[in-house]
Amino acid sequence: QVQLVESGGGLVQAGGSLRLSCAASGSIFSINTMAWYRQAPGKQRELVASITGAGITNYRDSVKGRFTISRDNAENTVYLQMSSLKPEDTAVYYCYVNLRPMQSTYNIAFWGKGTLVTVSS
Repeated sequence: QVQLVESGGGLVQAGGSLRLSCAASGSIFSINTMAWYRQAPGKQRELVASITGAGITNYRDSVKGRFTISRDNAENTVYLQMSSLKPEDTAVYYCYVNLRPMQSTYNIAFWGKGTLVTVSS
């Protein structure tokens, strides 16, 4: 079994910073893309940032220059460093990991349970 454990959400004032973490554990053979999505109230879930196994990153335009995604392959962990936070960044942030479990011939997408980020003005 595979589990994703997220941490780091909370309440912060506009202009502040937060760091989200998501650790994958269990019977994992390899991890491919890791990413962070977010969903604000009344809105659809959207991709915030992703990072491939080779370290290639991608960001949505609204967070470029403010957010940084990184990963620690030894710890099966992905991070999202968020700076210059804005009230419109308020959302539940979900970790996404595409991985191959042990004794599997295909990849599976796993989602974290979400962590709430609230940015006050």
